[in-house]
Amino acid sequence: MRTTADRIRHAVSFEVIGIIIATPLAAFAFHLPGGDSAVIVVASATVAMLWNYVYNLGFDHAMQRLAGGTAKTTRIRVAHAVLFELGLLMIMLPLVAWYLQISIWQALVMDIALALFYMGYAFVFNWAYDRVFPLPEWQEAKAS
Repeated sequence: MRTTADRIRHAVSFEVIGIIIATPLAAFAFHLPGGDSAVIVVASATVAMLWNYVYNLGFDHAMQRLAGGTAKTTRIRVAHAVLFELGLLMIMLPLVAWYLQISIWQALVMDIALALFYMGYAFVFNWAYDRVFPLPEWQEAKAS
């Protein structure tokens, strides 16, 4: 399992890179002023960073208990990304609607678009992160 320091590095690097990519994309896609786009993306990233830590810790514990390890297949990675985004969507939907003074439906459309972006981003980022920072147990499993 990953250490607390590794989980923090993972969460912070994920969110910083995500903010850099998502802020201008959101402003463009949703015709938002740059400031509003930045507030939505940074607030979402902050909530997501906290959710990321809690979610990944719980997911790894569940994998350890159910599968005996934390190595993820492509199928598990897809489920991991989808479940993460669904949880984040439930948290962020009312906040986005309130801040932008839009309907829940409009916020849902916006959140779904951001969730789709982040789902693909999470899949690629987590795969790359696992390649750059593999756990020793994965190295041992390959050698066997």
